[in-house]
Amino acid sequence: MVTTIDDTKRMAIAERLADLKAFLNLIISNEQKLIDSCPYEDVRERLQNMLSDDQKHLGIIDTVIVQYGIQSEPSAATKIFIPQFEQMMSGDEFTYYQKLIHHELIKHGQAMSGIMIHKAAQVVGADIELAIGPLNTVNFEGRAHQEQLKGMLEQVGVREMTGQDAHQGLWARVQDAVAALSGVAGSVVTQNTDKQDMNIQTLIRLDHEKVNTLFTEVGATKDPQKLQEYFGQIYKDLLAHAQAEEEVVYPKVRSFYGDDNTQELYDEQAQMKQMLDEIKAIDPANADHFRSKIKDLMEVVGDHIRQEEFTMFTAIDKNCSAEQKEQMATEFKAAKSKIQQEMSA
Repeated sequence: MVTTIDDTKRMAIAERLADLKAFLNLIISNEQKLIDSCPYEDVRERLQNMLSDDQKHLGIIDTVIVQYGIQSEPSAATKIFIPQFEQMMSGDEFTYYQKLIHHELIKHGQAMSGIMIHKAAQVVGADIELAIGPLNTVNFEGRAHQEQLKGMLEQVGVREMTGQDAHQGLWARVQDAVAALSGVAGSVVTQNTDKQDMNIQTLIRLDHEKVNTLFTEVGATKDPQKLQEYFGQIYKDLLAHAQAEEEVVYPKVRSFYGDDNTQELYDEQAQMKQMLDEIKAIDPANADHFRSKIKDLMEVVGDHIRQEEFTMFTAIDKNCSAEQKEQMATEFKAAKSKIQQEMSA
């Protein structure tokens, strides 16, 4: 019988994503404290812009964790480090310059962790690399923040020692150029706008792309262990996706999409759930039979995806405002995250 126990490499990435979110919450909290205590208007303005970016980044990381499909707690080391750092930064032992140095170090750690997760995903599986794609925005813009902080450190350090501004030398201009380039590259990946969340069509399409990638990986291997790993992820992803749609999306679209069309979506997902349970009972050592049944599932899922993307998405565009579509995405993401946590428990 197929199990849905997570592959250890996938669990390791899930823990790193949880660490990343925990550190970003720490960064946001620390940026607010630095803003409140900042004696320099120009530095305070730059920190405020970083805070605005990082609050959006938190939403992106939440999206990545839900798309990834495996919930985890932060590591034990992270749980120990964060309160120690908060206590250190809340004292009066450090000057503002010294506190800014430690903030830059945390930013550096966050950026490197995000890049490391991206590299690990490339090794572990194409579906993982796809799921964490939006994380590249956080990585690029976090790198831009690092360079901006270096320039700010020069100004604050010189002011504390001399009472005067530092000269805008070559190194500072290079930092600003790198920061600008990194920020532009990051914003291209997903969003660097006033949007608070992706719209519901984008979020659902990300799910569709991930499951199609998993189906491709199933088709490319006859290794029973890999088949079990890929199907385990398909099983959990499709169940969480279907339940979240049935809780959030379908009730909202029924009034303008129509009873018959909406009921058809429910019926297709009921068939899909039945097929998932049937495949779960098959021994993956019988690779040909196992893959044949997954191919049947893929056809059902493909028909369902086409209906959603070609007709339901159009109906949503015609009947919902941008704000309503973003709100639906936020509710869908929250529902899916809760479902994934319940499945893990």
